[in-house]
Amino acid sequence: MTETLMDRVLAATGGGRPAPEQPTTEPVEPPVGEATPAQVDAVQAYLDKHGDKFAASLPKHVPYEAFQAAVAALLPKVARCTPASLRMALITCARFGLVPDGYEAAIQVQGNKAVFIPTYKGYVRLMYRSGLVASVHCGLVHEHDDWKVTPSAPAPDDFYLSIRPDLSDEERGKALFAYAFVVHKDGSRSQVVYVNRTKAAQIRDEWSYGYKLAKQQGRSTYWDEDQNFDHGMQKTALKQLFPLVPTSAELVALAKADDAGERGDVQIVHAPDPERAALVAEAEQAHRAAEGSQERAPLPVKRSKQGRAYKGKKQRGGRKGGMR
Repeated sequence: MTETLMDRVLAATGGGRPAPEQPTTEPVEPPVGEATPAQVDAVQAYLDKHGDKFAASLPKHVPYEAFQAAVAALLPKVARCTPASLRMALITCARFGLVPDGYEAAIQVQGNKAVFIPTYKGYVRLMYRSGLVASVHCGLVHEHDDWKVTPSAPAPDDFYLSIRPDLSDEERGKALFAYAFVVHKDGSRSQVVYVNRTKAAQIRDEWSYGYKLAKQQGRSTYWDEDQNFDHGMQKTALKQLFPLVPTSAELVALAKADDAGERGDVQIVHAPDPERAALVAEAEQAHRAAEGSQERAPLPVKRSKQGRAYKGKKQRGGRKGGMR
């Protein structure tokens, strides 16, 4: 029997033919260690076969070469995931125009599945891309910083933070809480949202399927490192800010895809469809062009009453003659 590329991939990853993507209800055995060079090569060949799909999913401002290089770098850690989950995680990442390099987004392992995880920096990137806000501010308050929060005071007196730039994060002490706010196009500032360590841990414990699964299997997780926990606090603060500030459809879809990954659900259904996005962009361009033509239309010229009456008679005569 002829061996297909998919058969070689499945043999290399040690799995059977992938089942349809469904939320995982039972713990599964996690991949142990990094993949072998043979497994990486097999998965790389499988992804290369679908390279046109990744290229078509990426927005024009994201070079396919940069995306491809990031994928090649992460393959040793994710090559033992099911091929279907890895392909869908990468296409989801591509459709949002993020590169899975760990800066804007990452591909993490949940059991034997690959999951797309946007970082807080990925959220900030999409907030700027929306053009709906002038600036985005998301940071951490450390125990040795000089800060004050007075929610009842008017902005900007409700939140004060002073830091020493010459100190390292370690010298500033442990991060106490994350904050997030935006400056609107008119220069006004939004409400400031705060998320402390206890709140972030509660949200993680309640909503993160990947965290629960890792703990059940005795594995370390992304949240176990202090730096990553701090990043998680910042992302939680940004997401809690969304109901208070203007958000684009793309940003809302990113949050839904992110939440689906935390639940162990399929993410790609929330990612923007490239064809639909192109149609929406075309419609918006046509709408702007129509508004522009209306703005440039000449104002009506005032005529004297006598001129209007004379013109009216002439028009009526012309219409009468035309009907004959």
